[in-house]
Amino acid sequence: MVDRSANSNGTPPPRPIANHGAIGNLATMALVATDGTIDFLCWPDFDSPSIFAALLDPDKGGHFTLAPQMADARVVQTYLPDTNVLLTQWLGDEASVQITDLMAGPEEIGHGAACLLRRVQVTKGQVRMRLDCQPRFDYARLQPEVSITQDQVVFSAAGAPSLRLCAAVDFTAIDGGAGAVFVMKAGESIDIVLDEEGDPPLDLAARDTLVVDVVAHWRNWARRSTYKGRWREDVTRSALVLKLMTSRRHGSMVAAATFGLPEVLGGSRNWDYRSTWIRDASFTVYALMRLGYTDDAKAFTRWSAERPGHGPDHGQLRIMYALDGGEVQAEVDLDHLAGYAGSQPVRIGNDAATQLQLDIFGALLDAVYLSNKYGEAISHAGWLGVCHVVDFVCANWRRPDAGIWEGREAPREHLHSQLMCWVAVDRAIRLASKRSLSAPFDRWIAARNDISNYIWATFWNMDLGYFVRSKGSTDLDGAMLMMPLVRFIGSTDPQWLATLDAIGEQLGDDALVLRYDRDDGLEGEEGAFAACSFWYVECLARAGRLEQAHNNMEKLLAYGNHVGLYAEEFTSQAELLGNFPQAFTHLALISAATYLDSALDGRNNHPWQL
Repeated sequence: MVDRSANSNGTPPPRPIANHGAIGNLATMALVATDGTIDFLCWPDFDSPSIFAALLDPDKGGHFTLAPQMADARVVQTYLPDTNVLLTQWLGDEASVQITDLMAGPEEIGHGAACLLRRVQVTKGQVRMRLDCQPRFDYARLQPEVSITQDQVVFSAAGAPSLRLCAAVDFTAIDGGAGAVFVMKAGESIDIVLDEEGDPPLDLAARDTLVVDVVAHWRNWARRSTYKGRWREDVTRSALVLKLMTSRRHGSMVAAATFGLPEVLGGSRNWDYRSTWIRDASFTVYALMRLGYTDDAKAFTRWSAERPGHGPDHGQLRIMYALDGGEVQAEVDLDHLAGYAGSQPVRIGNDAATQLQLDIFGALLDAVYLSNKYGEAISHAGWLGVCHVVDFVCANWRRPDAGIWEGREAPREHLHSQLMCWVAVDRAIRLASKRSLSAPFDRWIAARNDISNYIWATFWNMDLGYFVRSKGSTDLDGAMLMMPLVRFIGSTDPQWLATLDAIGEQLGDDALVLRYDRDDGLEGEEGAFAACSFWYVECLARAGRLEQAHNNMEKLLAYGNHVGLYAEEFTSQAELLGNFPQAFTHLALISAATYLDSALDGRNNHPWQL
């Protein structure tokens, strides 16, 4: 693998991706760096324009910095246990201070769209605090007007929400923002609240209640997990991250809360992931359901049931949707932003939304099947939608497509795409049988058999002795690791084990696994794909190679950041790159951890079997 730990001119970013925790309110998410800076936040929703984006341009992007002026302090950042409430501490010889960061929505505060609360508490000595809030509206294309009154600042710009910053400090206008310097002593506490102008301000009692309620909300949600295994803390954190990426209003889920963070430093693979990918969200449903979060799975299943029929062909799905179910906007390059570590262009929107990716049908119907098996029964209208999807798959499964990884190369027949078409038809047959639903069984069973036979005849390479990623190719693909996970092939089948060995040899560097090693029509080479690395662990465990799987799992857990969050990819030095935090990575972690834990304990009758 190529070392991509620095950008093309060798200048590291001021705040690496890994140096962040995430907070949110089930409508949007903020990234909080270990130096006390919020350098990424879209307001009020995940897919709204950013108000802070210094992560993508330290000079122009906008930020909200809050930190003590302490030399040589040790900084420790962690979550309050089993919550998405973040605690950052500065520990010094003479003084210590901590900032508690959380977000709330209208359900918690009773009004408005969002509320960001930053509570400063001095636990020892005396500290001088510095506050610098520099919002930049509309993806840093608008600098706000600033209005300061007692204990309050209002930031406003045409076409953008008017933001209000409240705190018992003396504010000063600074460059389209506001700042303050104030001294605090041990035992003192100050709250800084960012919300929208016009909402009733929160008094001290309301803020105290809000902190208690938000902590209790997250702990009550985390407590519902049925996972009690050896990686409980890591699995719970991943579940909490997945929940953070859920839209409370719509029931849909973003693939990541960020846009423009590079998969390759200095390269052009800088995509916008603030949409609902059918694939990612369906796999998230699977991950949450196997932890016992059936209500969350139901919300997405209901949302997804409304999607078939929106494409040009009846029953076709788009690969991604806006959170409200609408169309994803076309790609736009934000040329005024320098990019993370100089990686341009910074993009919003996503042109991959128009691609044909046949695997999404299998991902969705696998989630629908499991939701029905372990949750609520499918509605009649929902079943009609499933039938339309399966009929579309039966008619189109052999069409060349873009494949799972959204490369900009010519369409072709991909093993993974046809594998997931098989899954779509198989799960529909199973669901109809279990629920005694009306279905054209003979036609569907024939289609399932045709797909299976075609996969074996087309993608098994006799000369190489393993499966290949596409028709006529000789290369491998990390997505092929799904073959035993969706139970198309036995985990110990000799032909699968030969393929697993080939993936480990050609795409792997110990625990790190590339998704592919080929020209995909895009600039630059990739690092290891985090989800594939966790899929590899699960495949090893299912193959009975428990020691290797266990060792790889522990290494991958060590590669997460200080609060257990993961981006999309790893560099050759296992540093985080790509949009962050990434749902695909965290759901693959949950899947690998739950299966491997069961296998290590000798529980072969895994509860989540078909």
